[in-house]
Parts: sequence; C-alpha cells; structure tokens
Amino acid sequence: MVRVNARSPTREAPGGRWLLLIHQLPPKPDYFRVKVWRRLQRIGAVAIKSSVYALPHTDQAAEDFQWLRREIVAGGGEASVCQAAFVDGLSDGQIEAMFRTQRDAEYAELTRAAEDGDSDAARLDRRLAEIVSIDHFGAAGRRVAEAALAKARERRKPSTPAPPPSRARRTDPVQPGKGTHTWVTRVGVHVDRISSAWLIRRFIDPAARFQFVATQNHAPAPGERRFDMFEAEYTHEGDRCTFETLLARFGLEDAALAALAELVHDIDCKDGKFGRDETAGFERVIRGIVRRHATDEARLERGAAVLDDLYEAFGGPGGSRPTPRRKRR
Repeated sequence: MVRVNARSPTREAPGGRWLLLIHQLPPKPDYFRVKVWRRLQRIGAVAIKSSVYALPHTDQAAEDFQWLRREIVAGGGEASVCQAAFVDGLSDGQIEAMFRTQRDAEYAELTRAAEDGDSDAARLDRRLAEIVSIDHFGAAGRRVAEAALAKARERRKPSTPAPPPSRARRTDPVQPGKGTHTWVTRVGVHVDRISSAWLIRRFIDPAARFQFVATQNHAPAPGERRFDMFEAEYTHEGDRCTFETLLARFGLEDAALAALAELVHDIDCKDGKFGRDETAGFERVIRGIVRRHATDEARLERGAAVLDDLYEAFGGPGGSRPTPRRKRR
C-alpha cells in the first residue's frame, strides 16, 4: 500500500488498482458523520470494512477522496488516502462485485420510483445519470432502470416551456490586477478547474497564464496565484467550490454565472445541493473533454468553448462583463 501519486493516477499506475480512504470521525456532531456518509454514497465508494472505503484508481477518484479527506480533517477527524493492491483476503473480482451490488440497489430504487408513477421525470433522469457516472463495472440493473424511465417518459405529458432566462444589467467591467498574473493549479484538470480557469480569463484577468503542477503544496512565486489546490489563494471555502469562491471574492453578480456555478458545484462537490436539470448533460460533456484530451491546456481550450456557449444560453450577453459589487481582495 502506498500513498496516492498526485501526478495523474490511472488504473494501470503501479501500486494497485484501488484507492482507499481510511478515516476516523469525531463522535459529535452527528450531522457531520451523516454528511461524510452521504458524500461517500455520492461518489460511489464502497465500504471494504468499517471506516475504510474504496474506489477504482482514477484521476476523478483521487480528487474526490482528496477533497473529502480535507473536509474530514477540517471537521476534527483523521483521514488518509492510499493506493492499494489486495494480496490476500478480498480479490479484485470480489471488490468489483461489491460495486455492482451497490449500484444494482440504486438502480432498483430508481426503477421502483419510475414504476410507482413518480411524475418528476427530470429528477429521475438526473438520478439515473448520477448512478451511471459511478457505475464503474457495468451493473446489470442499469438496463432495467433505463427501460422503466423510458416508459415513464411516455406517460408524461409535455411540460410548459420555462421562461427565457433574464439578463442581468451590467455596467463597468471588473478590472484585472496590476500586470499579468500566472495562475497555478493542479495537473489533471476537471470541472472546477476548467470552469474556474474560464472564469479567470474571461472576467477577472484576461491576460492570465496558467501553470499546472503535480503537487498540492506548491509555493507560489511572485506574481503567481493558486486556485483549486491545498491552501491556495482561491479554493474551496466552506461548502463552496472554487468557482463559487472566485465569484464571491471578486464580487461578480451575474445570473448566468450564478447558474453555471450551480452546475459546477453539484458536479464537483457531489452533494446535489442545486439539482439543476442541465447538470447531468454538462457533466457528460466535461467527462468527454477529459477523456478525449490528455493535456490540461487542451482541456481548458475545449472547456472554454463549451462554457462560452452555456453562458450565452443562461442569458449572458457576449463580450460584456458582470457588475462587481465590491473591490477584489
């Protein structure tokens, strides 16, 4: 068992095909224990034994466990993330079966809701997409759930179209900091870092340069700003993802950006806080970008094009900037 390599873990990485979160939570408050348990369910981890949870060794799993470890420590608990290969006891096949069993139970619950006439088809679709995104080993219950949802859609009456999004009034642009800054983040960018980089370059620092580092503990040089990494100037704060932190810290008031922030939050934090209909589709697009493009630069470029279009769809006028409500810190 070895520590997670923060560079870019894959299933073929030496040291084992599994990631383990080993944690100990404080006895109180009860809500914190429930919060951690729900987050583990959201990311699709399975319990190997008490307080030991596993995920397949992927970039996304490493990020999910790292953020959860940080949250546990901030809440007064202890946690470690390890890369593991099982030599004795459980086999890889048995662990895969545990994942399938857990996903099958979730698919079965979704199937029952669809068959019982749950009228909120959009919510059912979102839940299906959430389960599929963590179904690493092809649980058999997916086909049954998809068939049940298809029948539910046939029974659903056409919904009334939603009113067009309102356009926020904007005046003066947010002024970037004096000079050009280099913005530093971790390698292997995903939804929060892709979206935050887009926000930085489009609304905060148009001449921003991005640098990608393999360590969480990068010490910034003069003129560098870190985002979405350990002890960064701009990262998760409370229950906010980095994109939300940037909006708050730079005082960007914009209905379209607020809508984007809700999508990024639910995908990155996996807590279902906002539950927007567009979240599942945006998550699939981001997943496709990550799979297709190996370099962080290419991911940012492709992601920026998608975010530009989404921003327009949510009512953001092209080429303008949101109104700041307070000076940047």
